[in-house]
Amino acid sequence: MNTSVLGKVDATHAPSVPHQRSVSPEGEVPDDIVAELCAALFSLLGRKDQRRQAEQYLRGLLTTRGRKSIRNIAAHLGRPGLEQSLHHFVASSTWDWQPLRAALAGYLEHTLAPHAWVIQPMHIPKAGKYSVGVDEQFAPHLGQVVRGQQVIGAWLASPAASAPVNWRMVLPESWVNDPERRARAEVPERTAPESAEECAVSVALQMARLWNIPRRPAVLDLRRCDVGAAARRLASGGVPFLARISPSSPLSVADPALPGHRAGPLPARRILELLKGMRVPAGWYDPAEPHLPRASWAAKVPVVLPGPVGGAPRRLFLLGEWTDPGRPPSALWLTSLPRVPAASLVRTAKLADRVERDCDDIGERAGLRDFAGRSFRGWHRHMTLASVAHTAIALHAAEYGPRQTGRLIGA
Repeated sequence: MNTSVLGKVDATHAPSVPHQRSVSPEGEVPDDIVAELCAALFSLLGRKDQRRQAEQYLRGLLTTRGRKSIRNIAAHLGRPGLEQSLHHFVASSTWDWQPLRAALAGYLEHTLAPHAWVIQPMHIPKAGKYSVGVDEQFAPHLGQVVRGQQVIGAWLASPAASAPVNWRMVLPESWVNDPERRARAEVPERTAPESAEECAVSVALQMARLWNIPRRPAVLDLRRCDVGAAARRLASGGVPFLARISPSSPLSVADPALPGHRAGPLPARRILELLKGMRVPAGWYDPAEPHLPRASWAAKVPVVLPGPVGGAPRRLFLLGEWTDPGRPPSALWLTSLPRVPAASLVRTAKLADRVERDCDDIGERAGLRDFAGRSFRGWHRHMTLASVAHTAIALHAAEYGPRQTGRLIGA
């Protein structure tokens, strides 16, 4: 497996890259992009009829207005018997979605030049007792209890664009422990309950262990979980990471020459307050305003987690960002990337904003929240094809979007 890490993130100069333009819901993706994706991905499907149905579904996702349900796609394409055919293809057919997802990630490695794997939660509003995973759950990224499906997406992201390549559903205990609902939704027997944070780590580990793609830093949010346990899992899987943590997370300064070394475990924010003299300027672009360079301050401090990580204390690094140098740090991360400068790490962390914006602007058009069926397998197949649709729109938008030309501070 190719284990190269980071790619272009630590380049000496800030890259001059295209940024996504706004995409009209009525705008069409050029046929050459769609045809290339179909040839690259759907050739993995074993039967000719499956390849044809996959292309029909993809084109339906890209051209159907409103909700991208199978019924609406079939009505839009207007072919007799198509609804039944597509329903069988998505809900009941035998094709495995994992090879297509891995192939999509490989395709994006060549076309998008991703800097990171951004692991991002998404809420899908939905009612009904038997639709897979639907329940009242606390959504950490929303900070409230909501009804529907809680899912985790893994996105390949660059400053120019991002696209999802892998998905995992958060199945609460109320689902895992209900044999009737599990059977109705065809949830695999080995499925165990996971928190959103555990799902986020699992989806990154799956990509690292099973997919033949370069390992990029996993950008994820661990503010509401056991950071040490998550770090151990990621380290054991060889996944480099940049994880958002709580200001109160206990850490110990690892360098004897730095203030706070002898103090033992301290809250992460306290460590950064002691060492704010290490701050350097960090420039970055906001995807909402790609022509306007932004700047903040960043510091990177060697730390260790309390207790063993992988059997012995493991040196990690605490990253802090200050949008206002006169106030406490606005965001804190823990990272396993020793040689990447603080300013470059801040830019990597900002890719989460790129993903959030693309999920809102493009994901809705691609139908990421629109699966109307109930089954576990059907949902995974729909999400795989919707991810291909998202990729087509995102690559078209990035190719024709405005370019960044300025040099960033701290590059």
